[in-house]
Amino acid sequence: MVLVSGYHPRHSVPGIIWTAATAAAMFTLASGKARTGRALNNPVLRTEGRVTMIDGILATAVLLGLTLNAAFGWWWADPAAGYVLVFYAAREVREIFSAHH
Repeated sequence: MVLVSGYHPRHSVPGIIWTAATAAAMFTLASGKARTGRALNNPVLRTEGRVTMIDGILATAVLLGLTLNAAFGWWWADPAAGYVLVFYAAREVREIFSAHH
């Protein structure tokens, strides 16, 4: 709806820094969980590492939108990144419900 309405979100340098730190932390945690899961032969921890990697990818999508808006004034990039998150969440929900039938 934001893209259709043409609302231009403002950028936030602290928001960009926070999102970059979040993405870096998620990738670091994902690597550690996967490595520890392999060392302990723990499939749950290995899976948790993959889930955390996806969190890092999603944070990177948000970071890209925020950065493109701040650097180039591409106001549509920030809400477009939000739509990436919505698409991913909807896909996950669909997968959860289809797995239980």
